[in-house]
Amino acid sequence: MRLTVLGSSASCAGAGQACAGHFLEAGGARILFDCGNGVLSNLGSLEDPTALDAVFITHNHPDHYADIYCLQAMLRYAPTGPAAPIPLYLPEGLFDRLQVLLSDRGGHEMAEAFVPISLMDGETVRVGDVIITPYEVPHTPPTFALRAEVDGTSLCYSSDTLYGDEILRAATGVDLLLAEATLPEEYAGKAPHMTASEAGRLGREAGVRALALTHVWYTNDRETMATLATEEFGHQVFVAQEFDSFDLTPVNGRDD
Repeated sequence: MRLTVLGSSASCAGAGQACAGHFLEAGGARILFDCGNGVLSNLGSLEDPTALDAVFITHNHPDHYADIYCLQAMLRYAPTGPAAPIPLYLPEGLFDRLQVLLSDRGGHEMAEAFVPISLMDGETVRVGDVIITPYEVPHTPPTFALRAEVDGTSLCYSSDTLYGDEILRAATGVDLLLAEATLPEEYAGKAPHMTASEAGRLGREAGVRALALTHVWYTNDRETMATLATEEFGHQVFVAQEFDSFDLTPVNGRDD
């Protein structure tokens, strides 16, 4: 299983960055977790976006789906003709909201570009050999963390969330936790997001093998974030940058 960060920024991207987007290659499948502004251009450096096997949108905030409109154009207006529709997993009702910005014709074309499928808490999805389980977490309702498992490896993408039992349930025991760490420490508890220290604590309490921070506000000091999260986690913590990749392999003797 390989996870590549396409967008590490929160809400608005810093120079050379993009907002939420993570590319998963595993079990013969090519899967996109969130499609924020700038993500599609970065994905195009690695893979033909029209060849994706599935796209997941975790919640109704534009920094997690703005480029879905660009992907629609790629799928419907390819010079060789319309590409096959892509399964689009997202919260119930969000697909209708996405179409509101479009003309009647545009809404019809979006419906041709994607096959919308509603995410439900705890209901697993299979894409190729990958099993993906959405877990509802506290943010704008509904928001889903995503846990992916294949061939004895696992990862959890927290999406946006407060620290708490909900995200702990989703992340427990994974090989890689990709945890949002939007807030500077002094803003802890003032918005439905985590700080670097909270993300480190989550990684320790969830018993994860590796921890990477993402969804970082563009003015945050990333070195300081890494230090604070590492102090809580007890092992080195990575602060994700665009095009960072994480290759996950099974641990000897581990069968989960």
